[in-house]
Amino acid sequence: MLSGVSTEWYTRLEKGHITGVSEEVLTAVARALQLNDDERAYLLDLAKAARPTIKPAARPKDVNVEGSVKWLIDSVTMSAVFLRNGRLDVLASNSLGRALHAPMFDSPTTIGGRANFARFHFLDPASRDFFVDWEGGASATVALLRAEAGREPNDRTLRELIGELSTRSHDFTRLWSSHDVRSRHEGIKRLDHPVVGYLELTLRRTGRPEPRGPHAQHLHGRARDPSRGPDQTPRQLGRHAGRNQYRPPHVTTSDDRSSEVP
Repeated sequence: MLSGVSTEWYTRLEKGHITGVSEEVLTAVARALQLNDDERAYLLDLAKAARPTIKPAARPKDVNVEGSVKWLIDSVTMSAVFLRNGRLDVLASNSLGRALHAPMFDSPTTIGGRANFARFHFLDPASRDFFVDWEGGASATVALLRAEAGREPNDRTLRELIGELSTRSHDFTRLWSSHDVRSRHEGIKRLDHPVVGYLELTLRRTGRPEPRGPHAQHLHGRARDPSRGPDQTPRQLGRHAGRNQYRPPHVTTSDDRSSEVP
């Protein structure tokens, strides 16, 4: 017996047969395997997706980023702020956010005016110069996408993105096979900006409850730790922002959501 789960049930789970398995059984397995909160949520999402349904859920229509959210983002002047969805598309950003991530916004991986952290990370060699800890950011990016795939298994755009990255990037395929999952990615991020130079910033997401659902969006900010003394980065990026007129589109694609990105 495994934490109250019979050998028969556990054998089914090992083979990937989770259809019809109750949440209580899955919770017991998660507890016995000492899964963290993200891994437990992923297991439950997979079980939910495996349940038979009368018909597939309708694909959500495109939605707009709310005007009040855009106003809030634009009003921030001392931190780089961006809004992303679960596919790691950048839905909106303030001027400092655009200046900070200029290598991504200017990258050929930005399609239709929309930048995507995962596509930039794995398909543009310039990302290896921009992200100081490229491997750590790559691992987090893949884990975020895998968690999103568990939450939204019917998201065709997400499947196409994962398929593109799997086909074009050996590193993505390697990391995808590790099956790591995470719902958020925060902490110290080190960047080598082409204009400002080396930056060590703290990435934080808004403190509201974990967004879920087909239209969930995630708001993040990057700023220097004030305990490290006066910071000239906003002023330097501000000057760069005056030359960078990029504006991400305000219309999101279907199934919009987010957490944090590298």
